Amino acid sequence: MTEWIHFPAHTPAIVAPPSEETATDVRLWLWIVAGLVVLMVIVGGATRLTESGLSITQWKPISGVLPPLSEAQWSAAFEDYKKIPQYREMFPDMELARFKVIYAWEWSHRLLGRLIGVAFALPLAFFWLRGRLPRRLKPKLIGILALGALQGAVGWWMVSSGLAHRVEVVQERLAIHLLLAALIFSSCLWVAAGLGPQRPLVIEHGRKRLSAVATLLLVLVFVQLGAGALVAGLRAGLIYNTWPLMDGAFVPPAEALLPVSPWWLNVVDTGATVQFDHRMLAYLLLALSLLHLVDAEGTVGGRVGRGAGVLFGHIGAQAALGIATVLLAAPLWAALSHQALAMGVLAIATLHARRLRAAVSSSGE
Repeated sequence: MTEWIHFPAHTPAIVAPPSEETATDVRLWLWIVAGLVVLMVIVGGATRLTESGLSITQWKPISGVLPPLSEAQWSAAFEDYKKIPQYREMFPDMELARFKVIYAWEWSHRLLGRLIGVAFALPLAFFWLRGRLPRRLKPKLIGILALGALQGAVGWWMVSSGLAHRVEVVQERLAIHLLLAALIFSSCLWVAAGLGPQRPLVIEHGRKRLSAVATLLLVLVFVQLGAGALVAGLRAGLIYNTWPLMDGAFVPPAEALLPVSPWWLNVVDTGATVQFDHRMLAYLLLALSLLHLVDAEGTVGGRVGRGAGVLFGHIGAQAALGIATVLLAAPLWAALSHQALAMGVLAIATLHARRLRAAVSSSGE
């Protein structure tokens, strides 16, 4: 029987490790949840791009599972929507038929969030009550469950910011909402990757350096996701639709990047600055992932080199898709593809960093 939990040498294993079958079941469950989170992110992106996110003006965690079922209920929901600034300022001519479409997007997004909660909580309870979870794994899974609960609250916190004095949600809250989803996704993959039989990496030199750079790349991917959410929240993809220059310059003038005082507010409030930061982070990720690839191939090769190559390839493809999205002024298909591929980059970065971190831990460094 292959062990999937490794106890430190000085700690006696009082309880036998769970079977490989159990490890496989738990790993499959976490992969399914991670896949649902990706779907949630894509549906959320479509909800935002179709201006559907503010169509449901109340947070009803239980009764909100059901959409309006009668014409009277639909009329009441539409009347609630008419009370917010987005309807008055952006869609004063909207009819009930169009409202039903945007309502369906937001309702689907919220329903999927509830589904993910059930898909995580019920199997967690089953594995826990059947004694199929090792003690060291339980806090990690409870942590992911807590992040999911927090995500629901943050989602409403985000939506509520666009119901009173704005025609859209606050971009900082949108970024936090996306980053929490990314953290849940990455956490599921990180935990799942540590389950089951492990193929040890043989790295004679440079373990710490390779692991540190892989971890830095993972952190930068998270930062870039947040920057992308700010671009989306400010609709900054609809301006400066040229590349590699922005308004005829690689670095726009200070009056374009820093029009607001204090200067740091421009990082989240100015469209030109947000887009510029997003571009620069993309170049940084591309350059660092290339250096990491050269280092991994020259130092170790094998699976480490291949992993670094896959990561560099995904980052390069994402950069190319980002450029196309800017040049095309962010059509729906390009923007959603860009968001979906970003989750792919995050998945590769997570698994690559996890593998190298395990190599450092097993070496005792």
